[in-house]
Amino acid sequence: MKRTLFTDEHEMFRDQYRKFLKKEVQPNAAAWREAGIVPREMFEKMGALGYLLTWADEIHGGLGLEDFRYQQIMLEEDATYGEPGFYHTLHSRLVAPYIKNIGNAEQHASFLPKCVTGEHILAVAMTEPDAGSDLAGMKTRAVDKGDYWELSGSKTYISNGINADLIVTAAKTNPENPRQIGLFIVERGMEGFERGRNLKKLGLKAQDTAELFFSNVKIPKHNVLGDAHKGFHYLMQGLAEERLLGSVGYLSAAQRAFELTKNYVQERRAFGKSVSEFQNTRFKMAEMRAEIDVAQVYIDHCVVCDMRLHKYML
Repeated sequence: MKRTLFTDEHEMFRDQYRKFLKKEVQPNAAAWREAGIVPREMFEKMGALGYLLTWADEIHGGLGLEDFRYQQIMLEEDATYGEPGFYHTLHSRLVAPYIKNIGNAEQHASFLPKCVTGEHILAVAMTEPDAGSDLAGMKTRAVDKGDYWELSGSKTYISNGINADLIVTAAKTNPENPRQIGLFIVERGMEGFERGRNLKKLGLKAQDTAELFFSNVKIPKHNVLGDAHKGFHYLMQGLAEERLLGSVGYLSAAQRAFELTKNYVQERRAFGKSVSEFQNTRFKMAEMRAEIDVAQVYIDHCVVCDMRLHKYML
């Protein structure tokens, strides 16, 4: 299916990013899955080429490209040439926007530059042993001590949890109101902050998914994002683009699965001919191709709507 979403400039970016994946990621993916983690220097390699936080202002070291299509291209290429456990999109497009959209100018200057270069890796900590999507059920607490906040509790299933240097952590700030939540930036090395094990999983073997523990961690006021009681609202604001990112990634995986299946049925032989020559195989493949193409048109339209909403495409 011919797509009209991308310009020649986008396709040049796609070509360069694909070359990067073929050189730096594909040859090492099996070793990363065996180790259970992607080496930190991979974030720095991406940062050096401008692939992290592409939207960040030039004053903070970014490219200033608000255009969502660049991230879309990376997600599409990752599905074919990348490693699914390498969560650079989480770093760039899920966590960093909390700092951009909620943080003040001083926080932007303090935190964004090293996230752009990949020197600092980002994670977000919401899920707890007894609270997943039910944020109101979380038990992690933050208490205002005047000059700082004191954070106590635990999180689990935290992506980038071992590598992360900055962790946007959700915690209740009012015991009387379960919806009053704050977002606190926990930094590597803070006293009272510890990491648990790198969790074993059925998939995403290269993703360092960890447990995190906070024992009376002192969080400077400088590390509080926005209003310490409006974190629930901030988290909901980010859901729309997070779902769009997910949709792009899932459809890209479906595209890749279709191509692998097509290659298989063309190569596999039965009863003296290729499996792809059987009528039922053709019907099934045609049906899947049509469904994927329809979904792609819809997702591309959603991308355009998102860009218009953010006023960087007319």
